[in-house]
Amino acid sequence: MSPLVSLLRRIGPVGLLAGTAVLVVVASLALVLFDQPPGEGSAEAGFARDMSVHHAQAVEISQIVLDKTDDPAIENLATDITLTQQSQIGRMQGWLSVWGLPISGAGESMAWMGHEVDGRMPGMASPEELNELRNADGEEADEVFLRLMIPHHEAAIPMSRALIQRSDNEAVTGLAEAIIPSQSSEIEIMRQMRRERGLEPGAGGGVHEGHGGHGQGG
Repeated sequence: MSPLVSLLRRIGPVGLLAGTAVLVVVASLALVLFDQPPGEGSAEAGFARDMSVHHAQAVEISQIVLDKTDDPAIENLATDITLTQQSQIGRMQGWLSVWGLPISGAGESMAWMGHEVDGRMPGMASPEELNELRNADGEEADEVFLRLMIPHHEAAIPMSRALIQRSDNEAVTGLAEAIIPSQSSEIEIMRQMRRERGLEPGAGGGVHEGHGGHGQGG
């Protein structure tokens, strides 16, 4: 186990939330000079809220598997997802704070994209799927992690593209533009991991049956 993985396991969710609070302050200071901040019904506010929720579950899934896996590759990937997405949550919540907007909006998820979602956003794991991961160990946990995280990452990409099409805010579009290649790269890494484990249907195969469509609707 790497020292960083060990540290993340000791810090846990409470420590990560404290770190996010610091990032909120930093992001707020960086944005304090912005004129005419996005309003309540803006694409920027909707993206920041929805992607924060989406990222938060990716961090949760990664934290769970870090307590379950013995595979260094899974540890490294889950650690990277945890640190990267927790940092991005801090940035997005910082923006909302500076814009004078609440962290959670009153409307439905993804309404800013033109199609509301009543329930889980695309790619989000169900409570039953999260419990499946919590109850798994070792290689079984690795398999469930990969099965859940691939569609989760896939769903963030169209959400990011939708923001880029609707916004000229350089800070927000910059984050969206960074998410697309980062998560695309990790999707390919995870598919390769699945192929190595005999879980992916061939070199050109898609996501695990029953989950591929779930992650494509963002």
